[in-house]
Amino acid sequence: MNQTNVSQTVLDRLAGEWDSLTPEAQKAARYVLENPADVGVSTVREIAEAANVKPNTFVRMARQVGFEGYEDFRAPFREAIRQGGVSFPDRARWLQGISRSGELGGLYADMIGSAVRNIEETFAAISAETLTAAAEAIWNSRQVFTLGVGVNNANARNFTYLASTGMTQFLAIPRPGSTAVDDLAWADGRDVLIAMTCKPYRTEVIEAVQIAREQGVTVIGISDSPASPIIRAAQHGFTVAVDTPQFFPSSVSTIALLETLLSFVISVASDEIVERVEKFHHRRHQLGIYTEGL
Repeated sequence: MNQTNVSQTVLDRLAGEWDSLTPEAQKAARYVLENPADVGVSTVREIAEAANVKPNTFVRMARQVGFEGYEDFRAPFREAIRQGGVSFPDRARWLQGISRSGELGGLYADMIGSAVRNIEETFAAISAETLTAAAEAIWNSRQVFTLGVGVNNANARNFTYLASTGMTQFLAIPRPGSTAVDDLAWADGRDVLIAMTCKPYRTEVIEAVQIAREQGVTVIGISDSPASPIIRAAQHGFTVAVDTPQFFPSSVSTIALLETLLSFVISVASDEIVERVEKFHHRRHQLGIYTEGL
């Protein structure tokens, strides 16, 4: 999922045209959106085999989104490769040293490498402008719902907790004993829903996003693919890299993105948010919740 801004424009166009593509073209588009690094180095036959479609499907897909053919479509990805990414020889040597340090050194190096790589790949595809637009939608809303289930439930609640130190309109859903769709019953165009889910996508999150859109709610989607149903349904979509050597998807880039998004919200907010944060922490000191240590 690593790409530069040279190819990101093509990916955005491809995601934007998703609903107009045939089912077979959507399979091709999904492969491109999830494996853009392969596009610049693969022939149409190679990438079609990897996506399990016919080569002509890629040609038709490229034409449907405004290119003359696959080679024309592939050109921005080849240019991205020619521009090159950042080289990290020192980091590579560091990770290699760790991998030789003992029985679990290889796993340690793999975990560190994937965490760093996930953050790099996530933020390489996100601009300050897109973060600002999402942050302004949050600050100008009446209420913000943060939705995550499974591991993302903790991520959503952590974001809500941090935001609530300076803002009052945040609510993590689903609430205990409730469902996400019930919690959104009275949400409308004045509200924002921040929803997150990664493969395998949770049906209750997808359903909540669809209902929120029908009610006019502004949706901020966080998922692991531009082809994710909640990314395609969101007004503000953010794709996070979640690869890991372990069996579970990584939350590192999701947490980093949420923390960055919150910092943007504070940046676009009015001066009163600083007073709120100071008042919140002053109250905690007064109540003895904080200690200066022994």
